[in-house]
Amino acid sequence: MASRKRKIPNDKSARLEAEVQAPTDGTLQPATAGNGPESALHPDKPGSVRPHYESPGSIASPYKTDQFYRNLYFKEPNFRELARKDAGFARFIKQNGQLDFTDPAAVMQLTKSLLMANFGLKIELPDDRLCPPVPNRHNYILWLKNLLDTSSYQQPGGKLCGLDVGTGASCIYPLLGTAQRPWCFIATDIDARSLSYARQNVSLNGLDNRIRVVQRSTTDHLIPLDDLGIPSIDFVMMNPPFYISENEMLSSANKKSRPPHSACTGAPVEMVCDGGEVAYVGRMVQESLVMRDRVKWYTSMLGKVTSLEALVEQLRANNIDNYAVTEFVQGNKTKRWALGWSFGPMRPDDDAARGIKAAIWKKVLPPVVRMDLLALPAFSEVGRVIKRITDVVGSLELSSWTWETQALKGVGRARENVWCRAWRRKKMRDMAVEEAQSAAIDASEEDCRLGFAILVDVGMAGTTVTLRWVEGHEQSLFESLGGFLQGKLKDLAG
Repeated sequence: MASRKRKIPNDKSARLEAEVQAPTDGTLQPATAGNGPESALHPDKPGSVRPHYESPGSIASPYKTDQFYRNLYFKEPNFRELARKDAGFARFIKQNGQLDFTDPAAVMQLTKSLLMANFGLKIELPDDRLCPPVPNRHNYILWLKNLLDTSSYQQPGGKLCGLDVGTGASCIYPLLGTAQRPWCFIATDIDARSLSYARQNVSLNGLDNRIRVVQRSTTDHLIPLDDLGIPSIDFVMMNPPFYISENEMLSSANKKSRPPHSACTGAPVEMVCDGGEVAYVGRMVQESLVMRDRVKWYTSMLGKVTSLEALVEQLRANNIDNYAVTEFVQGNKTKRWALGWSFGPMRPDDDAARGIKAAIWKKVLPPVVRMDLLALPAFSEVGRVIKRITDVVGSLELSSWTWETQALKGVGRARENVWCRAWRRKKMRDMAVEEAQSAAIDASEEDCRLGFAILVDVGMAGTTVTLRWVEGHEQSLFESLGGFLQGKLKDLAG
């Protein structure tokens, strides 16, 4: 029976710029046909919004390349160079070109100057709220982009909508996100003073049509989709309060050397909550069990690696198998961690999902999604390898299989483990009812137990063939296919 070929599915995510349009009074209200960009509304009737399923476009021209942003803070900022470009920052530079990080005004100016120099963003901050360290916050956005880009069949750079829980006075994450991608945001907070500054910072940058700042209370759900009349979003992000009490916060500060941005004093509402960050993120875990795939990725930054361990245990206890962990390190400065999870089948790549290198924390890592199939020395005959791959995989009864010649990449989807002998024996027994089975296959065309990619990398050191787990919840299926392909390719290494 010939393999059925069909197009890889588009991601079905709502394009919700209209839903995040900020009302003039800052109150909660669902989007209507009159309060958002016309291009983002697809009304079936006045005042209604339905998901927009078109493939996202490529990144808009005003945005710098992802490579620029990835390399941005590989090295410490050059303060002398920044001072030459920014007179406001120059006032705080010492003769030796250094900055006094114990001076709150100097640290605040550094944040403002970096945002303007690297992202074209203007910002105003109160002196009694957190002053965000830009490289640290930027690292979260970089990871989030990688997480979203590698867990989708679509090209990176599309229009997405996210939620920033506890956005703070700076509204830093929505500002950084919209500066780098054509995203829109809902930004929430419970603190009136922080909300006032957040709205001001959104307006300063002309982003009122892409960032909606919303006031919440301590008793509200963290994810206000129902309150806002929004069906679904692409991601949630947050930087929760780290500490259980003010005493713990002070004790922690006394036990370690002063981090560079500690001069900006945060309010207790930003840094302390009952149960600390484990309890706070645990609330989002519980909400996610109800909302499930209405949010593609739930994510949070964490201040303690022990919190990461506790929260991964919560995910596993609730049978959430698709999750990602990473760590953020900026030079020799303060380290942070991040956790993300999804109820969808799309698996992020290993560099996004397994971003913790220390062997001691190996137990918190999710399953690998890459398997080496073949390694050949330099100048090997690649054409023979490609022919073997396309012959072997093309003979399987997959839902879809496409080979991209220029990219040296094949992408396939399977409803069952059609490569195993048991399946083939069952197929032979069922030949008499093949017509009925074909009808059943047509009815379940969208079912996919395993999506995968086969990647051929030709370099000066040699040629490698890798299997990438792209879609599905069954690790055993991925490993089974990998073993099957290794067996079919192993004689090429001889």
